[in-house]
Amino acid sequence: MAETNTSNIGFEKQIWDAACVLRGNMDASEYKSVVLGLIFLKYISDRFEAKYNELAAEGDGFEEDKDEYTAENIFFVPESARWSVISAAAHTPEVGAVIDEAMRSIEKENKRLKDILPKNFARPELDKRRLGDVVDLFTNIQMIEHGSSKDILGRTYEYCLSKFAEQEGKLAGEFYTPACVVRTLVEVLQPYNGRVYEIKTQNLIQSTAA
Repeated sequence: MAETNTSNIGFEKQIWDAACVLRGNMDASEYKSVVLGLIFLKYISDRFEAKYNELAAEGDGFEEDKDEYTAENIFFVPESARWSVISAAAHTPEVGAVIDEAMRSIEKENKRLKDILPKNFARPELDKRRLGDVVDLFTNIQMIEHGSSKDILGRTYEYCLSKFAEQEGKLAGEFYTPACVVRTLVEVLQPYNGRVYEIKTQNLIQSTAA
């Protein structure tokens, strides 16, 4: 199997560009949770739909069987929370309330997500017209086409977080831990081969001064 090319950011940029439609005059810190929440919702919806269609094609009537999804670590998405319902409400004043209810329904069906998902889409200050436009754009982006691995979600989050950092005028490392740092820490803590060298800060300062 070909290795995922994490240097290819075309897809992540497509998601970010779509999300930017929502911003308007909002600060990055305000719309960050909204954007990341929508990305997660679209990702789990796409994975669910792919498995749903697979089960429906088999013709055994198991497409609404929750165990068929959890057995493959796929979040079960109840009917009222599916992306088709959200996209149908995209250009209605209730779109925010529909998304909030979808988040609650998903949490109810998936205990691992209890009290984790954002439920702030119905708040008055969030422009519902822009929110509907973002839903439309996300509808045309099939995340599953870029891989069913959770890596695609992680890559998208990482890219968007770095862009949020730029919007707030911060270095990415002040906003989140970059992947290269995470990988280095993991390899230092659990090395499988080679040698790990310790550089003492004091010696480094003295050597630099000399």
